Amino acid sequence: MAAANATYYAERDPLGAAGDFITAPEISQMFGELIGLCLADLWARSGAPADVAWVELGPGRGTLSHDALRAAGRAGLAPPVHLVETSPALRAAQARLLPGARWHEAAAGLPADRPLLVVANEFFDALPVRQLVREGAAWRERLVDWRDGRFVAVAGTAVAEKGLPEAEDGAILEANPAALAIVTELAGRIVARGGAMLMVDYGHDRTSIGDTLQAVSRHAHADPFAAPGTRDLTAHVDFAALAAAAAAAGARTHGPVEQGAFLTALGLAQRAAALARAAPARGDEIAAAYRRLADPAEMGRLFKVLAVSAPSWPQPAGF
Repeated sequence: MAAANATYYAERDPLGAAGDFITAPEISQMFGELIGLCLADLWARSGAPADVAWVELGPGRGTLSHDALRAAGRAGLAPPVHLVETSPALRAAQARLLPGARWHEAAAGLPADRPLLVVANEFFDALPVRQLVREGAAWRERLVDWRDGRFVAVAGTAVAEKGLPEAEDGAILEANPAALAIVTELAGRIVARGGAMLMVDYGHDRTSIGDTLQAVSRHAHADPFAAPGTRDLTAHVDFAALAAAAAAAGARTHGPVEQGAFLTALGLAQRAAALARAAPARGDEIAAAYRRLADPAEMGRLFKVLAVSAPSWPQPAGF
């Protein structure tokens, strides 16, 4: 999964109608604006530290940070921008919207001497997931093999890890070691230097059994084992596991809450109304974006928001 996604993102801009999928910042400016105002408000209530840095993990085209920082600037927050991005194609797009940004290959390269305001929107779902499959009384590592001219999933050797749950034969248990390592790293820095992190993604609020590995190509589900490197591979985020990792590092955690409830609490309806008043001809478009972001049948329920903050910082708005 890691190798396939590294190839996929390095060679293309996958976003938009002509790509494979669309994310919330590309649906409407309202999403990024509210994220920016949420973190600007938290920064102000935490004493407005002058040396704070803005960080986005996997920033796509840079749209979210562009919209967020425009809104945050009106509240007095104009920090230096740091982006964790490995794709040359996406770095070029980000540079057009975020001149002056600094890029990092991994979260470990981010500044360690100042508070961080971190945003991760649809980032953790694309990190490589580990799967165990139940066979009889044992859990076995789920591996990939090449058989009869195609890649297939197979059960490997039994694992003897402690704490694995009981489950029916054939059940699949997922974990994301890469995601946990990043959250642990950044939560530790936030505890030491101050700051907060907002994680927005689709997933479940408690660890559960199930195979969620999927591929998307041209806005439709595809076979995740076919044509690796040409389609986006993702898995649902386990927010309970991320929260536990952050808490173990000493950080405060908030949520997860559903995206619809989070954006509504931040003023999504009011912002949509203001945009419609300013551009009446775009009223239907703005209303459609509002529904897409907040409606439970769209992104409002499946997508969730988890916040991590320094122990001395207050609770972010929206939770």
